[in-house]
Amino acid sequence: MTATLAPPAGIGKAAVAALGTLAVATGALESVVTPTLPLLQRELDMSPAEGALLSVVLLVTGALITPVAGKFGDRYGGKRVLIRLMTVVSAGGLVSALAPNLPVLLLGQILQGAMVGALPLSFILVREHLPAGPAKVAIGVVSGLFVGGGMAGMLAAGPVAEGLSRHWMFALPTIAVIGATVLVDRLMPQDAPGRSDDAGIDRPGLILLSATLATLMLVLALAPEIGSQPVVLGVLIVALAAFTTGWIAVERRADSPIIDLRMLARPTIWKPCVLTFVICVGTSVAVYLVPQLLAVPAGEYGFGASATEIGIFLLPGAVAATLAGPISGVWARRAGSRAVVTAGIILLAAALLGLAAVHSDLWHLVGGKAMIALANGLCVTALVTGIATSVDRRDTGIATSLVLVTRVIGYAVGAQISGALLTAATPSGSDVPAESAFVTGFVIAGALTALSLIVARTMSKGTQE
Repeated sequence: MTATLAPPAGIGKAAVAALGTLAVATGALESVVTPTLPLLQRELDMSPAEGALLSVVLLVTGALITPVAGKFGDRYGGKRVLIRLMTVVSAGGLVSALAPNLPVLLLGQILQGAMVGALPLSFILVREHLPAGPAKVAIGVVSGLFVGGGMAGMLAAGPVAEGLSRHWMFALPTIAVIGATVLVDRLMPQDAPGRSDDAGIDRPGLILLSATLATLMLVLALAPEIGSQPVVLGVLIVALAAFTTGWIAVERRADSPIIDLRMLARPTIWKPCVLTFVICVGTSVAVYLVPQLLAVPAGEYGFGASATEIGIFLLPGAVAATLAGPISGVWARRAGSRAVVTAGIILLAAALLGLAAVHSDLWHLVGGKAMIALANGLCVTALVTGIATSVDRRDTGIATSLVLVTRVIGYAVGAQISGALLTAATPSGSDVPAESAFVTGFVIAGALTALSLIVARTMSKGTQE
C-alpha cells in the first residue's frame, strides 16, 4: 500500500536555488540548436527536413521520458530519479559535443531528451517541501529559470560555435549541468522513505508507449518526404495507430499504469493538455521559421544573419519568456489560470498573424518573436501551475508530465510542419525557399492558436475545477 505522505517539511533557499541553477543549465543545453541551426545545416550538409528533425528529436525523446520520470518520481522520490536522469543528460551532452556527423549528433540529442523530465521532478520536490502558496510561486520561478537558461544558451551558442566550434556550444552547458546536479545532490533533502507501492512497473505499457512515440518520431521525420516515400509513410501511420490502440488497451487494464487514462479524462487534465499542444504547435512554427527567415540572404527577402547575429536578434524573446514564468505564476495565483491563458492565446495569435502580414524589417521579426515567447511562457506556466496545484501531491509528477508531454509533441509537430513547408517551397538547385512558405506557416499557426480560445473559454476561472 502507498504510505501516507507527511506535510511539507520545508526547504531552505539554497536548495531551491540549486533546483533553479539546474533549470538554467538544462535550459541552456536545450536551446543551443535553435540559433545555430542554419550553421549546423551548412556544416553537416543537412536539408531543411533534416534540420527540422534535429530541432525536435530531443523533444520527442522527452515525450517518452517525461511520463516515466514523473511516475517514478511520484513512486520512488523526486531527488533520486532526478539525479539519475541528469546522468543520462550529461552523457548526451558529451556525445553531442564530440559528434563528428549528423547520426551521432542525433544520438546525443536523444540522450539529452531526458532533461525534459527534470521539470516534473523539480515540481515534485517543490510540492513535497513547500506549502501550497509558496509552491505555486516556486514552480513559476523554476519554469522561468529554465527559460532563462534557454536565453543564455541561445545568446552564447552562436559566438561559441563561430569563435571556437560547434562542439564547444554543447560542451560548456553540459559542464554546467554536471555542476548543478552535484549541487542538487548535496543541498536537496533526501527523499522520504516508504514512497513506493506494491504494484510493479508497467513494462508492457512502457514498451508500447516507447514504440508509439518512436513511430511518431519516424512519421514526423518522413512527413516532408511524403511525395517520394508514400508507402513507407503509410505503413508507419498504420503501425502508429496499432501501437497507440494497444497501449491504450494495456493501460486500461494495468494495476499501476505508466499514464493513468482515468486521470487524463479529467477536465482539469485534458483541457490544459489540449491547450498546451495547440499553443506549442503555434509557438514552434515561429521558433523554427524566424531563424530561417533571418538567415535568408539579404539579396533575396531575408537579412543574411550569422549564427551570432541570430542569437542576438532572438535575445528579446528569450528575456520575455524568462519574465513570463514568474509573472504567470503570480498572475494565476491572483486571477486564476483561465485569465492568464486567454490573454496569452490572444497575444500569441495576434503576433503570428502579424508576422504573416509584415516581416520586411528586422524589428518585425524581433518584436513578433518576443511577443510569441511572452505569450507562450504565460500560457504554459499557468497551465502547468494549475495542474500541479489541483491534484494530490502524490500525483504531481505524472499530472504535470502529461502537460509537458503534450508540450514537446506540439513543438515537434510544429517544427516538422515548418520544415515540410520550406522543403516543398525550395526550388530544385536552390537553398532559398519561396517567401510564401513563411507566410503560409505563420497563417496556419495563428489560425490554429486562435481556435484554441474555444477550449480556453470552458476552463474554470480558478486554478482548480
